[in-house]
Amino acid sequence: MSRLTLFNSPLLLGFDQFEQALERVTKTAADGYPPYNIEQIGEDRLRITLAVAGFAERELSIHLEDNQLVVRGKQVDDDKERVYLHRGIAARQFQRSFILADGIEVEQASLESGLLHVELRRPPVETRVREIKIEPSAKRAARKAETIEVKPE
Repeated sequence: MSRLTLFNSPLLLGFDQFEQALERVTKTAADGYPPYNIEQIGEDRLRITLAVAGFAERELSIHLEDNQLVVRGKQVDDDKERVYLHRGIAARQFQRSFILADGIEVEQASLESGLLHVELRRPPVETRVREIKIEPSAKRAARKAETIEVKPE
């Protein structure tokens, strides 16, 4: 069975990693916990804010795995003596992932009033222009002849 992809055009060469990133995003997008915001706080700066009420700093971890920013939270139930008549505040673990474009750097993270802020910096895009010289075919043929190795008998 063949698969139809966004990047199957013959004009898009080397975009396999983007296709894999989109597949990862669609798998993780189903879970809505914890809620988060992404805001632009400057021309080249972004901030991800996650609502992590009830989590202490020691219960949160932030890792950068290749281009994937992974935020994990796991609450430790230290108070075994409490007797709950109703428990509506869930103490559940979570993992939230964000795929970062090449070059985006994580500057810092802070926890304030139940909100985890992760500051990102996006370096300016540099335009690259390079001229490719066209080799004469006689020169290319001579170079091919030089690289052919003759095996001794």
